[in-house]
Amino acid sequence: MSRRANVPAILIISAIYWGALLYWKWDALFPDRPIDTATGQLVSWGEFFMDYSLMAPFYAILVSIPYVGFIIWGTSTDLSDQVKEIKFVGRALKPMIWVSFFIAAVIWGLYDSSMVGFLLVGIILMGLMAGLCLACLLYTGDESSRLYGLKRLVDVYPSITKPEGHVRFNSKLWTTTFVLIIYFAMTNVMIWGLSEATIDVFSSFRAIMAGASGSIMHLGIGPIVTGSIIMQLFAGAKIIKLDLGDSDDKQLYQGVQKILVLIMIPVESIPQVYGFLDASPALVSDFGQGWANAIIVSQLFIGSLLVFLLDELVSKWGIGSGISLFIAAGVAQSTFVGTLSPLSVNPGAYALQNPPAGTLPMIFYTLRTATFSEMVSANGFESILLGDAAHPNAVVALFSSVVVFLVVAYAESSKLELPLTHGKVRGHRGQYPIRLVYASNIPVILMAALLANLNMFTLLFWSHPTMSTVPILGSQGAWSIAPYLGSYDVGQTQATDGFAWYASMVNGVGDWLMPLLNQSPDPYGHNLWQVVLHVITYVTFMTLGSMMFAKFWIETTNMGAKDVAKQIENTGMQIPGFRKNPKVLERILMRYIPPVTLFSGAFVGLLAAGADLLGTVGNATGTGLLLAVGIILRTYEQIQKEQAMEMHPVLREFFGAE
Repeated sequence: MSRRANVPAILIISAIYWGALLYWKWDALFPDRPIDTATGQLVSWGEFFMDYSLMAPFYAILVSIPYVGFIIWGTSTDLSDQVKEIKFVGRALKPMIWVSFFIAAVIWGLYDSSMVGFLLVGIILMGLMAGLCLACLLYTGDESSRLYGLKRLVDVYPSITKPEGHVRFNSKLWTTTFVLIIYFAMTNVMIWGLSEATIDVFSSFRAIMAGASGSIMHLGIGPIVTGSIIMQLFAGAKIIKLDLGDSDDKQLYQGVQKILVLIMIPVESIPQVYGFLDASPALVSDFGQGWANAIIVSQLFIGSLLVFLLDELVSKWGIGSGISLFIAAGVAQSTFVGTLSPLSVNPGAYALQNPPAGTLPMIFYTLRTATFSEMVSANGFESILLGDAAHPNAVVALFSSVVVFLVVAYAESSKLELPLTHGKVRGHRGQYPIRLVYASNIPVILMAALLANLNMFTLLFWSHPTMSTVPILGSQGAWSIAPYLGSYDVGQTQATDGFAWYASMVNGVGDWLMPLLNQSPDPYGHNLWQVVLHVITYVTFMTLGSMMFAKFWIETTNMGAKDVAKQIENTGMQIPGFRKNPKVLERILMRYIPPVTLFSGAFVGLLAAGADLLGTVGNATGTGLLLAVGIILRTYEQIQKEQAMEMHPVLREFFGAE
């Protein structure tokens, strides 16, 4: 039975979108009627409405109505066969119309630079988001989810072509290596026209974001992970009713996730550019403020899009996951530099207060140069052990890094093995391993990215010129609750109070242990009970959040008991002593997989939080180091599996490879 359009939700989305446009340009839309300087009288209403400078926002909002209507029509309606058969135009008609809207907005912006932001962000981007939401809510088919309203868009969405047959191991290895080289190259391509006085919103989350501040990789994997978080939360909460065991539903899920990633790139970049990633004065003087910001946003968009495509390239043509590869590469670089760098902490010659930045060179230089009295009088032993501004890579950070490496290596090797026998081949036995870290490290990535986005948006609502005026959420808006959500010092990206601070990453012993030992407030002036509550809140969030995402992850990646039972059944294997039946296998696997999934999520979340409490070398963060070690070990195992499948093609069927 076909569903009906969701009228209440349609009205709510429409009110939110056009209400946001009205709020954005309220002062320009409803100004006081000016006085005619020649007559000294109020200008006539006719002259008032014909004045472009006054009515430009009104005209733009009028344009948004047919634009949103086109998005809805283009998404939910197929072109007729007669139109499709038109040469050079037929199948490309919808993209051409959208490009026409975009070009018209650009030309309008060239004519009136003050409208650039409103046209590109308010009309083109937000209108696209509103149109896609309305297309889903207007869906009247009989499929399981309203997301099928985007099915036509998913089918034509450009993506990396999946290989038709088996890709040889050497080709996968070279593809992965090539992508890694491109990644490192992109981290060194700086944004053209960016001011030197910029604020890095993701400064404390760089290890997880896998990006480089001020480069076209500034956003890193943030949009990809954020899109995955949204889809998993919606799927886990049954807001989108898709059976991911069904091939059509899973294909739609993955396609919508790609569209969401493409939308999240400007959603994460635009607020930062219009608040923290300032354009250089030279660029502003040459192009104007509006176009200067647009140029920086376009560079961020290109960089993030390339990252997205590289991730997909690795997933289909390489080894492992591109996201994991980029995280491991960035953390490995930071850890290597933080451990062995011979360069001094600050420019200039070596000194006791300016030693080598690397942990091992710092220890060697300090013990070789400083006398015992100097070490005692200047708190040298404490600085080397626990660290300070002159000794960022302390011994405890190196010790923490080594402990995390050993614990993760042990956990990755721990597993429960279910015995399997072949139903037809007598004597043929096997095992299905259920790892201690069954859900891998992906839940930690998702949870850390969620905290990074929480920090970003609370910062935007606190200090962004426009978003800070939003009612309730903005710091300068009416009925503001912003101080409870998170407050920030001027020029800082780390929350100093509010929920964002309590849930923020605890970065090393200086954030909590030193205040407790010294019985003094932390650098932000918090009392000791607040410091303890900060530690408890962060550890709790990381643990429970990782458990939640672990559960969602196995459900969306065919790692649940039902999917694993089907995989074992397809290979002709069975558990000895039980009937060869997928339902029986599923009941047995239900005893192990759900508990191990929750335990693995809690384990990796708690381990990441514990490593953050101790700190790590190179400011890689405990979460980043945990991820890197786990990713490297998983990649090594993946390489072994690829080699085994290369030598024994029968194994491809069991692993689900083509």
